[in-house]
Amino acid sequence: MNTLTLPDRTWAETAIRRIEAEGARSADTHLFQVPVPAGWSVQVYLKDESTHRTGSLKHRLARSLFLFGLVNGWITEGTPIVEASSGSTAVSEAYFAQLLGLPFVAVMPQTTSAEKIRLIEHYGGRCHFVQDPSEVYAAAEAVAASTGGHYMDQFTYAERATDWRGNNNIAESVFSQMSREDHPLPEWIVVGAGTGGTSATIGRYIRYHRHPTRLAVVDPENSAFFPAWRNPGQPAAGRPSRIEGIGRPRPEPSFIPAVIDHMIQVPDAASVAASRHLRRLTGLHAGPSTGTSLWGVWQLAAAMEAEGRAGSIVSLVCDSGDRYAASYGDDAWLASHGLDPAPAAAVLEELFRTGRWPSG
Repeated sequence: MNTLTLPDRTWAETAIRRIEAEGARSADTHLFQVPVPAGWSVQVYLKDESTHRTGSLKHRLARSLFLFGLVNGWITEGTPIVEASSGSTAVSEAYFAQLLGLPFVAVMPQTTSAEKIRLIEHYGGRCHFVQDPSEVYAAAEAVAASTGGHYMDQFTYAERATDWRGNNNIAESVFSQMSREDHPLPEWIVVGAGTGGTSATIGRYIRYHRHPTRLAVVDPENSAFFPAWRNPGQPAAGRPSRIEGIGRPRPEPSFIPAVIDHMIQVPDAASVAASRHLRRLTGLHAGPSTGTSLWGVWQLAAAMEAEGRAGSIVSLVCDSGDRYAASYGDDAWLASHGLDPAPAAAVLEELFRTGRWPSG
């Protein structure tokens, strides 16, 4: 009688337990109510994802991607982990790779902020740079092939690695935290798209639970996501985004346009202005992608107020502005990249002075 030899799953089971234990040790992120113009009946909330251990919304994605790779048998003991990332996902994946004792390589554009590079290296990761941002996909595949590693491919797997029905995903957390507010079912949830995974999870959750909430996605100028949503079935292309972490030169596989109710294209300078305005308004120091969302939030809130509709809007603090001190936080750097936040800042000042979104 032949002896059946079964693969040893001990290492993978231990790795999953470590990741689940890390999640259990982590309290949920805070949901803050943000001041609005005087007399408004619309309420605005921000869920502060910068308080995760690795400092950004991508901590959730990295945890999901590692669990997905483990249960699929793609990640085993000693597997090098490779990712194409402009920063925050790589920081979070480097942390989880270190937790499991795995080598990690982040493939990223040369222009990635120095602060994020230092964080990746702090968690034991190595950075592989490419000159052209469109080369990150092929370069990551090549690094994985040459090292015998696993290419995490956040842009493909972000929408399927997270359980959109619940299981403590970000959508379930938002609705739970809103349950005792004046308007517990938000009129809008507003997010940006980097992979598209967050918008896919939230959009699916809203539909599955039959909530009346609508999903709005904001997109930086020149990104391919907005034209892909506006013209379904038509080819869409863009340019590399100047707002780090969101916007893409191509529609990514994890971007699901059909679950999105509305999209807003946001000028890059307005993203910077809105993140700075948030800091003056609340003391919350957020990165520029949070500013992109806020520019959309304030437009939607002003429209609700103009129509006499009370309600709530929820968005996210994606990461901390501390990661961008030498870039978006530096006026000289902004000027060198053709970004002037002053006109957009004036729009927000007028909104808070008059309670109305300026026309024209």
